[in-house]
Amino acid sequence: MSEEVIKIRGGKLLNGKVQISGAKNSAVALIPATLMADDIVKLDGLPDISDVVTLMSLLGDLNIKTELEGDTLTVDSSEAVNLPLPNHKVQSLRASYYMMGAMLARFKKCTIGLPGGCPLGPRPIDQHIKGFEALGATVTSDEGGMHLHAENLRGATIFMDVVSVGATINIMLAASMAEGKTVIENAAKEPEIVDVATLLNNMGAKIRGAGTDTLKIEGVEKLHGTSHTIIPDRIEAGTYMCAAAAMGEEVVIENIIPLHMDPLTAKLKEMGVNIEVGEDSAIIRRSESLKPLNITTNVYPGFATDLQQPFTPLLFMANAASTVTDTIYPARFKHVDELRRMAADISEESGTAYIKPSKLTGAEVAASDLRAGACLVIAGLTAEGVTTVYNVKHIDRGYSGIVEKLKALGADIWREQI
Repeated sequence: MSEEVIKIRGGKLLNGKVQISGAKNSAVALIPATLMADDIVKLDGLPDISDVVTLMSLLGDLNIKTELEGDTLTVDSSEAVNLPLPNHKVQSLRASYYMMGAMLARFKKCTIGLPGGCPLGPRPIDQHIKGFEALGATVTSDEGGMHLHAENLRGATIFMDVVSVGATINIMLAASMAEGKTVIENAAKEPEIVDVATLLNNMGAKIRGAGTDTLKIEGVEKLHGTSHTIIPDRIEAGTYMCAAAAMGEEVVIENIIPLHMDPLTAKLKEMGVNIEVGEDSAIIRRSESLKPLNITTNVYPGFATDLQQPFTPLLFMANAASTVTDTIYPARFKHVDELRRMAADISEESGTAYIKPSKLTGAEVAASDLRAGACLVIAGLTAEGVTTVYNVKHIDRGYSGIVEKLKALGADIWREQI
């Protein structure tokens, strides 16, 4: 059976403009949220990624009509029916768990396979379940998946034991159609949560405090149709900013929200990267000398865990040793062994990577997850010779047209069937 790979011949300087797509981490929650409306919802600015296709298919399994034209998705949930969701689709992406909160809100019950996605070590959904149970749902699981049921959902005060984007959004979905008032304390503050709350409020929900650590939700009986434009993808933007910092002569990154990029921009400036931020764009120009950094990931507005892997290839170009510590997913270092195949001087211990200046050479490497794939692509841009990246399905889950966008900037990059 043939497999598709991405090949990169490194050493080419990048020039030109790149347009950032809509946020993957918003889209995967916004699409399930549309099933809560009793009318038509339009989502503009969707990224062209495989996760979107999978979620549209899951909606189709519930007799929901979807139509995708360009980057606009039209969803008609008026004739939705509650059916068990198939395991194989659910297991292909972790964000399928948002179907739980949305279906619980609309139907008061759902049966769904256990969510899959990138293998980043233990990422339990216990906080999601705790929230659903606090709202009055019964949650059981067996080999067939998870079963959620509530005679009726009632508002509650829920304190999150850990700050979790997924659990915050999922509980917010369910609470939007619960009786009475729900308060979510120690909520995550990511921009994608604000984006989902904006859609829900436009559908008739009553949510206050999105973007702070306390969400207050007055439940409503029903939600109606609306139109919504997705925010730009700050992780995609950050990935191209890292690529431009590593290999750019002059690269303009368009369609960004600068505030969302502040944690990354601060680190790039600290490193000595020549970066100029405008109203909705950033220009990165060639930098002569790069300083080492110590990076520690944290919940928003800290340095995003999703960007520590794409940032790593840039650190090999610094003039001294750097470290990267991931406090969110300490197991998120499967790219380290792959980078060593490329002659990188990097080691990892107890959730910290130790990185020394290195000249990378092309090699055959495999993406273990979405952001590791982006890391290896950027490493390939900087390396001497040809790099072949396997498991590109991970990359296609979250990056819209990555080969085309990098090629347009002057990279020598292509897909190949092997």
